[in-house]
Amino acid sequence: MSGRRPLRLRRPIGSRLAPVLLALALTAPACAGYGDGAIDEHRATVKVGFVFVGSRDDLGYNQAAWEGSEAVAEAFPDVEVLRAEHVPETEKAEQVMERMINQGASILFPTSFGYLDAAVAVARRHPEVVVVHQGGVEPSPGLANLGTYFGAVYEPVYEAGIAAGAATRTGRLGFVAAFPIPATFNNVNAFTLGARSVNPSVTTSVIFTGSWCNPASQVKATRALLRLGADVLTQHQDCTRTVLEAAERAGVSSVGYHYDGSEVARRGWLAGSAWDWRGLFVDIVRTVGSGAFARSPYGRDFRGSLRTGDNPFVLTELGPTVAGATRVRVAEAEQRFRDGGSPFTGPVVDSYGVERIAAGVVLSQAEIDSMDWFVAGVEGDLPER
Repeated sequence: MSGRRPLRLRRPIGSRLAPVLLALALTAPACAGYGDGAIDEHRATVKVGFVFVGSRDDLGYNQAAWEGSEAVAEAFPDVEVLRAEHVPETEKAEQVMERMINQGASILFPTSFGYLDAAVAVARRHPEVVVVHQGGVEPSPGLANLGTYFGAVYEPVYEAGIAAGAATRTGRLGFVAAFPIPATFNNVNAFTLGARSVNPSVTTSVIFTGSWCNPASQVKATRALLRLGADVLTQHQDCTRTVLEAAERAGVSSVGYHYDGSEVARRGWLAGSAWDWRGLFVDIVRTVGSGAFARSPYGRDFRGSLRTGDNPFVLTELGPTVAGATRVRVAEAEQRFRDGGSPFTGPVVDSYGVERIAAGVVLSQAEIDSMDWFVAGVEGDLPER
């Protein structure tokens, strides 16, 4: 691994996989075809490509994914890992993946939500290459060499919302969002539901920046939220430093996302939700190499969760200002999710007062993956789409 500070996670990802011998992990049966996800055993060197929309040191989404790619390189020393940073969610992503294939890549990890169309196009053109997309939903009918993976982001975000709801004095939380995609609705809603579980009068103000990482837009959004009276700030941005530092300067509390950013918010840090892709990335590569990809959970829409013990998205350590009673509430929520519960259990009404989830009903994963509405307590206008 690199010399960067490791994630300060409250617990490791469930079922951590030990590194395995390359000969075992990447040897496919001679009769296996690419449709089974097997790597071409005649290639001299196995190559795995990772495509990132941002920077390896963004203290957020891309840094977590980069560290996952480093885990692959460490677990399989004979594998050549190809990486490309700052690749926009345009036709450029498709071009970069094609270049990696020309360089010999057998497995591709396009790691941003907006890469899905490019990932599907590349997978259709290259049935001999396995493409695993981070965060999307596989088209129907699916492709034998394409899969998606993600975690139940809303579980630790709900838990962090409990800490935020207990900490606020103004009753107003601020959320800096990027785009109105299902994962954003998941996060804003789970965060608000968690906060309102301890403080029913809490509201969450949301401002969209229209970018995964634009520090100037983040500063503008943060200042607007502070003017509205928000005294706890959180975000769904790829690069997290700007919002955390702005909260710290303003003397308000902060909740992190994507990565443990407590190092830049030492006074105001309450909690954070962070990706730990390391074990999952290693297992995906091992699974592809064994020829079992198409039949594995990764060959479809894999979603880790606390219930199944394999959620790659976990709660960081709670900050020192989080009270003991709040810590108990967070632990209770986590146990509820481990037992099969969900933040999206009815009754839940939306921001217009319309019942979205009836009493006793739990949203399916498909419904969560297509969420496009805000729960009661969320304030803010959706950008034009």
